[in-house]
Amino acid sequence: MPLQFHRAVEEMEIWSATSDGYSFVISFESAAGPGFHGRPGYVASWRPLYQGRGAIKIIGSPFKSFDEAEAACDAMLKHLMSD
Repeated sequence: MPLQFHRAVEEMEIWSATSDGYSFVISFESAAGPGFHGRPGYVASWRPLYQGRGAIKIIGSPFKSFDEAEAACDAMLKHLMSD
């Protein structure tokens, strides 16, 4: 089942989802303006829940579209669940 992302912060483009003990976040970065600054695009990351570890950026970030970032998160969850 695909992850169900919801807007996590009203004033910024940040979405989050959790499933099977993992947390996923997609954020939008740009060179200027409000929010995170960096290469323009959608950055996807994940971390295990309840372990106090930092987030791990998903390879390919930043993505050109939210849909691409969401698909990368779904693929990472499948990979994590197969181990």
